[in-house]
Amino acid sequence: MDGMAAGCEHLDSLGPTEPAPLTPGGCGGCLALGEHNWAHLRLCLTCGNVGCCDSSPRRHATAHFHEIGHPVMRSFEPGESWRWCYVDERLV
Repeated sequence: MDGMAAGCEHLDSLGPTEPAPLTPGGCGGCLALGEHNWAHLRLCLTCGNVGCCDSSPRRHATAHFHEIGHPVMRSFEPGESWRWCYVDERLV
């Protein structure tokens, strides 16, 4: 990383490869409920779960962190590559 993740072992330990998205066409949680009204998508960098952001009604990406404990996600939106650590509340 470029030093912006200082103090975050979760972001610093990420390798160059990422898991394949489990539901590349949308939020897995919303799709399971038959819904399609998410705002933005996030990709879990531990397992590839795709969840909706906190601006979405169901907030599946954050729910995934709280339920499973995987600490880092990245934007799954075209043209965005930022990453967020839920544990240390760091953005890179």
